[in-house]
Amino acid sequence: MARLSDVLVVNAGSTSLKLSVVDAAERSTQVASLDDVPPVTAVAHRIVHGGERFVEPTLVDDAVADGLRELVELAPLQMQPALDALARARDLLPKLDHVAVFDTEFHRTLPERAWTYALPERWRALGIRRFGFHGLSVAWAAEQVQVPRLVVCHLGGGCSVTAVLAGRSVDTTMGFTPLDGVPMGTRPGSVDPGVLLHLLRHGVGIDELTSGLEHESGLRGLAGTSDVAELLASAEPASRLALEVFVYRVAQAVAAMATALGGIDAIAFTGGIGEHAEAVRESIVDRLRLLGDFDVCVVAAQEDVVAARAARVVTSR
Repeated sequence: MARLSDVLVVNAGSTSLKLSVVDAAERSTQVASLDDVPPVTAVAHRIVHGGERFVEPTLVDDAVADGLRELVELAPLQMQPALDALARARDLLPKLDHVAVFDTEFHRTLPERAWTYALPERWRALGIRRFGFHGLSVAWAAEQVQVPRLVVCHLGGGCSVTAVLAGRSVDTTMGFTPLDGVPMGTRPGSVDPGVLLHLLRHGVGIDELTSGLEHESGLRGLAGTSDVAELLASAEPASRLALEVFVYRVAQAVAAMATALGGIDAIAFTGGIGEHAEAVRESIVDRLRLLGDFDVCVVAAQEDVVAARAARVVTSR
């Protein structure tokens, strides 16, 4: 029989489906598949993009599911797998409450100067603004490293750098979509929009451009692989360049976050690269010593615990 607070957390990414059950003591147990879920009392779904409509954890019904589908184009690499998993879980577990928990929620505290693009008002009126992502991961890291001025480097398949002031997000590198910011495994991070206009004018179609930006850029675009362990082990010039570009851009982003915070008390590294690639962490930190003394922490990501907490709050109302 399910204990009162056992929550299934569904975390569907671009390349994997992670399932876990989080109990009242916030112990997480992995689940092999949706067909093998033990008795639980609710289901939490990590959803990358909430857009302007979804600003807090939300109980999912058919209308909410339809609204989420309208956001797929903003983050197709992440949203489509998540919504596929949501649909399947609702089919398999129809009697349970399903709660959508959004990565964008943590960044709703961004000040207007941080989320506003310098674009014509008629475009901004369409909802064009910076949203920020990796919110569940950043929230967990900020809870584990409680200092006034924290920079969280979530470095994995997707990468972002966030300034957290007294527990609140005040700036972050990802913007309207998860393509923005620092280089990632297969995504480029920030690119001069003139480059994209140039490619469009010279015959690169929307579908090819989308595929190139989502799947063929970043570390893979520079060195043919997004596996940092392979890059670190390789003596190829392209591998060295890929790592140098990555380290350089992440360090630049951290330094920029110092501006938002008025200095840095600590840097928290999380995500697959952040947690496991010590050489990459050290290279980033070495470039930042000009900022003075700060603590360096490694935080094991536990997005599922944050999502389960949110689901319990929603389902107890």
